[in-house]
Amino acid sequence: MRWLITLLALAGIVAAALALREHYRTEASPCSINEKWDCGTVNKSSFAEIGGVLDLLLNRDPMQPDYKKGSFAWIREIPVADIGMVGYLILGILAFMKRWRLLVAAAVPALAFSFYLAHIEKNVLGVWCIYCVISLGIIILLTVLSVIALVLVLKKPRPTVIQG
Repeated sequence: MRWLITLLALAGIVAAALALREHYRTEASPCSINEKWDCGTVNKSSFAEIGGVLDLLLNRDPMQPDYKKGSFAWIREIPVADIGMVGYLILGILAFMKRWRLLVAAAVPALAFSFYLAHIEKNVLGVWCIYCVISLGIIILLTVLSVIALVLVLKKPRPTVIQG
């Protein structure tokens, strides 16, 4: 199970790296399929950075004149794809080390964040990114497998030590 989850984490890093490439791409996106599937639109939107995601989550309008970015404004500019790459790296390391409890504890919030990003694509932007959908599929599978691995470990009988 450890190798399968680690492999999924590596695939997630690749998907996130491809999304990051779209974020910085200056020419037309090669995955611009139609009006509903366009990685460039998604990865160049304000929601491709942490600040845009937080603004929507906290119901703030950064276009208002009284809007203050604060002293941690640099955090707002971190691409969501960077968070994805780091997250998948951590998940892969935890799987490789067989730290199942920590893996599940990290995978579940990552899954929730991915669902939130999918909500933004579907209901706010109205456009899907193929790399993001692939990443969503990967984190769903990775989370399910992590929970299964944890359950299997918890069900495994522990050897009893006879003292005498």
